[in-house]
Amino acid sequence: MKITKYSLATIDDFVGRELGVSDWVVIDQSRIDAFARCTGDTQWIHLDAQRAERESPFGGTIAHGYLTLSLLAPLAMEIGLIPEDVSAGLNYGLDKVRFMTPVRAGARVRNRVTLMSVEKKGGGRVIVKVMNELQVDGADRPALIAETLAMLVARDARDARAASEAGAV
Repeated sequence: MKITKYSLATIDDFVGRELGVSDWVVIDQSRIDAFARCTGDTQWIHLDAQRAERESPFGGTIAHGYLTLSLLAPLAMEIGLIPEDVSAGLNYGLDKVRFMTPVRAGARVRNRVTLMSVEKKGGGRVIVKVMNELQVDGADRPALIAETLAMLVARDARDARAASEAGAV
């Protein structure tokens, strides 16, 4: 679901408002395994289903905290955090992250996004602070909450003209 009437020109009107909720995403064991291969984090609690079932307090394997954190950006973009009049949205940092509930292999998660603040930096650059709540289907508490920062870069006149000529606007 894309946010309506949301652009760099109107972004201040959205401060303090929920921007939307992403679709559900399944965190299956193959995604967890792939993340482990990419990062080198091969701790048994993520990869060894039999041992995790026997020894883990969670009764099975769980997703890496940083895997769940890495989902925030694409799920926020799915709901339209980056307005259409922006040429680029760049990760700018994190102000607060708390991992609250483990995500078991096979669970579904989604991101609830609220715009916290907007800081104009000049030159068509804006830093937005967003509260992300990664919810776990059926859980009372979110997997994580995180305040993320993104730098939005406005399209300049040359980019807008080229897009118009190409029929994109």
